[in-house]
Amino acid sequence: MKVLIVGSGGREHAIAYSVAKSPKVDKIYCAPGNAGIGTVAECVPIGPMEFEKLAQFAQEEQMDLTIVGMDDPLVGGIVDVFEEKGLRVFGPRKNAAILEGSKAFSKDLMKKYQIPTAAYENFEDPQKALEYLEKAKFPIVLKADGLALGKGVLICNSLEEAKDGVKEIMLDKKFGTAGNTLVVEEFMTGREVSVLSYVDGTTIKTMTSAQDHKRAKDGDQGLNTGGMGTFSPSPFYTKEIDEYCQKHIYQPTVDAMRAEGRPFTGIIFFGLMLTEQGPKVLEYNARFGDPEAQVVLPRMKNDIVEVMEACIDGKLDEIELQFEDNAAVCVVLASEGYPVKYEKGIPITGFENFQGKDGYYCFHAGTKLEDGQIVTNGGRVLGITAKGANLKEARKNAYEATEWISFANKYMRHDIGKAIDEA
Repeated sequence: MKVLIVGSGGREHAIAYSVAKSPKVDKIYCAPGNAGIGTVAECVPIGPMEFEKLAQFAQEEQMDLTIVGMDDPLVGGIVDVFEEKGLRVFGPRKNAAILEGSKAFSKDLMKKYQIPTAAYENFEDPQKALEYLEKAKFPIVLKADGLALGKGVLICNSLEEAKDGVKEIMLDKKFGTAGNTLVVEEFMTGREVSVLSYVDGTTIKTMTSAQDHKRAKDGDQGLNTGGMGTFSPSPFYTKEIDEYCQKHIYQPTVDAMRAEGRPFTGIIFFGLMLTEQGPKVLEYNARFGDPEAQVVLPRMKNDIVEVMEACIDGKLDEIELQFEDNAAVCVVLASEGYPVKYEKGIPITGFENFQGKDGYYCFHAGTKLEDGQIVTNGGRVLGITAKGANLKEARKNAYEATEWISFANKYMRHDIGKAIDEA
């Protein structure tokens, strides 16, 4: 098989790594890819939003499968363009990707189908949002409705902060058109868990659990980022919680989308909050998480291509997902200053330290090849992942491996998975 992957981050590198292990696959292409992906795939200089060019490339090169890693192209309708041309593609159509593309849509869906989530209100008028906040209980959460690179969520502890937040999102348009509609949500407390799943429109099969660390600095301080590290599995995600979620959250979401005439094929990422009242949905994503993919996929025993093809063909019920009985931790190496301002083009060394070391992975996110040298090309530069017999060992291994890589302005959190040691 020939496979095309659309995207250029750490998630796409983790997908490419998994695809490369499939005995079904002879050749992988990635558009646009990055320096690390270039070691397992041929990078093609086509942007992820250039749907017609991508589809033309897939036709000309006779791709057997295209995997869309990123949210923007999915929400924009890349799958519809590919399907219209008779191309096999893994991911939800535009009318299903709205599950991630509009937080207001997903909240209304959960309310209609009684899927547990935080109480909320949607606003298109900033004045009405401000009036509502005058009577609200704090802390409270403000969310830009559309895609905002994982950064469009503000937790406000006072009315003043909330007023500033409404201005930032709806009037100053900090997140662009994503802020045309505002979701105001009750603040939930508890442990966060991410559960990724494969869906074929009817059947859903969940993967092993994970937990992300969104804040830029140790101790969950600093600004929200795209994710500074992850661990898998979550020791807080018990068998009882899983059974509850399967019955009240996972299958009901798939059934609700089908009932709405928006059958979902691809990946649904469930962001959950384990509250005292039980698990509730924080958010949905319509693709693999980043950096969740970097700890979940290395632990998956199945052939990823086989699973994705089963989703496309509506045969997911014939697949039994299997995961290794171990743990994985990913620590993101970022450029100092991320997520605000940071330098690019800084040389990176030490990649050779990962060669031949089983259970250690260096997933590239913001890198590129410049005159034969790999340099930084983004805020989140690399995802250093390591496995271990348990979470404590995986964490120790991952942090040891972060020392194998050097670049000026290297920055990371030092407490990824620390909650595990304290649990």
